[in-house]
Amino acid sequence: MQRYFVPYSSAQNAFQITGDDFRHIVKVMRMQENDEIILVTEDRQSALCKITNISNEQLTVRVVQWLEESAELPIEVTIVSGLPKGDKLDLIIQKGTELGATKFIPFIAARSIVKWDEKKADKKIGRWQKIAKEAAEQSHRSVVPSVEAPQSLSTLIMASEHYDVKIIAYEEESKQGEKRNLVECLQSLTIGNSLLVVFGPEGGLTTGEVEKLQEHGFISCSLGPRILRTETAPLYLLSAVSYQLELLR
Repeated sequence: MQRYFVPYSSAQNAFQITGDDFRHIVKVMRMQENDEIILVTEDRQSALCKITNISNEQLTVRVVQWLEESAELPIEVTIVSGLPKGDKLDLIIQKGTELGATKFIPFIAARSIVKWDEKKADKKIGRWQKIAKEAAEQSHRSVVPSVEAPQSLSTLIMASEHYDVKIIAYEEESKQGEKRNLVECLQSLTIGNSLLVVFGPEGGLTTGEVEKLQEHGFISCSLGPRILRTETAPLYLLSAVSYQLELLR
């Protein structure tokens, strides 16, 4: 069943849907009055709803039943990606959302080839946020992950102070055969904790970046014996988190 994130009016026990969601429901899905959809409120409540009225640019749906459901990871995971080339960040956001990430922060790394254009920032971030929203709807999540503007190393370090566990995915650890750090970090997490993971761009993180992060409580970890692409590594990490905190418990 189709799912959408929209504002809710408790006074009317109904949703008013406009804009892109309206067009998708009416023009793409070709739904009609009395068809049912699932809508999610800003406070993560899901409801089975019935379409009661369709006008030229708005439709109204009535709540049939509030649902008890949750497809969220038991911890909050923030993915920090060294700004990659092309549309790789689109893929990270889309698939990372499906796998349960809570937040995405692009990181202006020393080896990032792409130069961030402030003039196009709002448009770019808006596009990333739309990708996250659509992926959250597709994967039946109760939360749309937030996507922040790219940050510098110093800004990232300041923001990291509030996280319970902080990890660097560092390929040099893989080359040296390190195996335990990631396992121990994941085993230390409990329900409600927050995890911040930093991934480098295509050229990886510099030694200076890693050392600076380690000085502020980050733990350098291997993601196994194989060297993963910048768009693959976050998906590996999120899968490992799900296995440790959902499938093993």
